[in-house]
Amino acid sequence: MASDEVEAQTAATEDCNLRRRQKSEKDGAEQEAEDPSVERTFEGQRVPPWREQLTARALIVSFILSVMFSVIVMKLNLTTGIIPSLNVAAGLLGFFFVKLWTKALEHTGLLRTPFTRQENTVIQTCVVAAYGLAFSGGFGSYLFGMSAKIAAQATEQNDAQNIKDPSLGWMIGFMFVVSFLGLFSVVALRKIMIIDYKLIYPSGTATAYLINGFHTSQGEKLAKRQVWMLGKCFIGSFLWGFFQWFYTAGDDCGFTAFPSLGLKAYENRFYFDFSATYVGVGMICPYLVNVSVLLGGILSWGIMWPLIDRQKGHWYPADLPHSSFHGLNGYKVFIGIAMILGDGLYNFLKVLCRTLSTFIVAARKGSSSSSSNTLPAAVASYDDEKRAEVFLKDQIPLWVAYVGYVVIAAVSIVALPHIFPPLKWHFILVAYVFAPVLAFCNAYGCGLTDWSLASTYGKLAIFVVGAWAGSAHGGVLAGLAACGVMMSIVSTASDLMQDFKTGYLTLASPRSMFVSQVIGTSMGCVIGPCVFWLFLKAFEDIGTSESQYPAPYAIIYRNMAILGVDGFGSLPKHCLTLCYVFFALAIIVNLMRDVSGEKISRYIPIPMAMAIPFYIGSYFAVDMFIGSAILFVWERVGSKAEADRFAPAVASGLICGDGIWSLPQAVLALAQVKPPICMKFLSRKMNDKVDNFISSLS
Repeated sequence: MASDEVEAQTAATEDCNLRRRQKSEKDGAEQEAEDPSVERTFEGQRVPPWREQLTARALIVSFILSVMFSVIVMKLNLTTGIIPSLNVAAGLLGFFFVKLWTKALEHTGLLRTPFTRQENTVIQTCVVAAYGLAFSGGFGSYLFGMSAKIAAQATEQNDAQNIKDPSLGWMIGFMFVVSFLGLFSVVALRKIMIIDYKLIYPSGTATAYLINGFHTSQGEKLAKRQVWMLGKCFIGSFLWGFFQWFYTAGDDCGFTAFPSLGLKAYENRFYFDFSATYVGVGMICPYLVNVSVLLGGILSWGIMWPLIDRQKGHWYPADLPHSSFHGLNGYKVFIGIAMILGDGLYNFLKVLCRTLSTFIVAARKGSSSSSSNTLPAAVASYDDEKRAEVFLKDQIPLWVAYVGYVVIAAVSIVALPHIFPPLKWHFILVAYVFAPVLAFCNAYGCGLTDWSLASTYGKLAIFVVGAWAGSAHGGVLAGLAACGVMMSIVSTASDLMQDFKTGYLTLASPRSMFVSQVIGTSMGCVIGPCVFWLFLKAFEDIGTSESQYPAPYAIIYRNMAILGVDGFGSLPKHCLTLCYVFFALAIIVNLMRDVSGEKISRYIPIPMAMAIPFYIGSYFAVDMFIGSAILFVWERVGSKAEADRFAPAVASGLICGDGIWSLPQAVLALAQVKPPICMKFLSRKMNDKVDNFISSLS
């Protein structure tokens, strides 16, 4: 999952499509690829057997970090859905905690086993697998979209058979049933993907470079400085979140409702809300992503929505409630969906074409080499030989993959219809027949481009299964549940291959990688639902557009399911035409980005990123833009090399501190502890009215 496209997804991606690796990770991957003798640096060090790589301390540290990062990812999921790469933070903190542990034991003379890069890789794999489920589990998208709260906002297909309210028991059961299948679907192909095809897996390669660097003397010194920087920013961000809490005693109170660009701009969701999280996200995301998000906010909330609002009474009834999707909200959601689908379709076809063309070229080379013995064989480097030797040493038996897939699929086919009655057993059977092919395509494409299309496959399942089930038989709920099944399979498959690549480059055993992934997935199946349940119980207004946690993708995914079941008849006037325009626009803009060359394409916005603020507003885009501005000034005025080394640590500290503050904030809310002050901003005219009213009372 490592740098997962700044999707978010959007994520991704959306969910996974918007997540990208940090500049420092990318540079690291390139340096790793160019260095022909990385393994000679570690030549005198013993490579521990796979069981010794899975230490108790590694699993304890993994659990602590999994809880921490699951809280952070959950907060991001429920606010905007933009999930940046947290690999640098996970790698740094994993290294720091175990180093702290081993240093303490060393001083007492109790240290038995040193901390190795293989153990570090196990921690990284376990943590990423666990907190990855906080995203792919759909707590901010398809799973929450099943709830009555989200269904009430959609106004259609909100009958009992299309609703499934969150419950801790069935969520944990659902996660265990669907989250492991992707691991068994591609594990048999690890040698083909990693050694034979030599797929790059940029995020996995970058993570390996990071870990290898930590375990050199120079890299260890830099890691300590980075951890110190991360720690300072973490504390500052946490205390800032605590300070802000005191001023949030009512609705629209506090710094998060500060009309920093004026009251009129605030009404149109343009303001800086002093969020340390999204300032940090802006420092991690590429400049183009941040600018694209801001441009999308300006286009929608600055131009389109005010113009459409003037057509109230003509295009849609003027007396509709604000939350109705037959009014302005319908344009906000469905035009955004059109851009997301257009961008997703284009990138799906692009990756598919690239995958097929690579297969064809490889097949031709294979046939020509088999018919001619005059071609010289490629000479493997010392690193390649050493890594291949370790990678092929601890084989995972094929029968484990096949039996595991069949058994888990059989359990799912029996269990899922009990959790979601509209999702019939034959829907699941057909999905599991095609799932290995889709998982392979996603894992292969991710190895070529670092681009996971998990959310795109999930949306495909929504439309296919939703239409198959039909509106009279709970098609909305069936489509959302099928989305979860498909997303879990293809997402974990690509994550596993990324981890195999990391393990290959750090001499970690494939067995320890697989076991670590299984343990991390098991942790995530419990931690993710528990963290979501905590948010759900602590914040009563979660899921509403005006709240602190609007969960925008929950309503978007539910409306996709409604669209798949009901068709386009329920859209407000001219909405379908605008959807066609923006769907085509997303494809055209992507095509322009691909054909214009790198020098020009870096100035062309990304449609997926532009679509994110269409529904929830532009306040977070302002935060991210400020984060970009801070990084830009740091690179230009300060030292670019220093910014490349420490900016990811600073950004991770800001994100982690503010994210972890959500935990005590939720506990305070559950304990009915209210903030003492409401800081609210009024216009001069409204303030005079309030003063006169108070004066009349006295």
